[in-house]
Amino acid sequence: MSELNDLYQSVILDHNKRPRNRRKLPAATRVATGDNPTCGDQCTVYVRMDADRIGEITFEGSGCAISQASASLMTTQLKGKTAAAAETTFNEFAEIVKTGNAPEEFSELAAFAGVHAFPARIKCATLAWHAALEALKQPDKTPEPQQ
Repeated sequence: MSELNDLYQSVILDHNKRPRNRRKLPAATRVATGDNPTCGDQCTVYVRMDADRIGEITFEGSGCAISQASASLMTTQLKGKTAAAAETTFNEFAEIVKTGNAPEEFSELAAFAGVHAFPARIKCATLAWHAALEALKQPDKTPEPQQ
């Protein structure tokens, strides 16, 4: 089990040190921001929809390693999904984070199972996900003009 914990820890550290999709998305058609004043985490999620699927998803923000790694992982997990599938993925992730019960097969989402032992950190881990779900509830808006 120690090897699996080491693997999970390396996933979180990798996403924190080399976040995926961390940038503003000028072509975003939906944007939402989340704030966790307890820890100081802030996250803005940018979504560009392609018909009924997430064509592109990025984030900007600052905060603890857990919030930043989770935001990075979220973007890789949600791209290409419908809003309903994104919500299902969030529910799976939230269950892992809140209970520590990870799926038996390896999943990067399971890397966050240890967060359950630190209840104050659950908000850190789910902040970007909540912002993404909020963005997905919005109607499409015209993206910013390219400069």
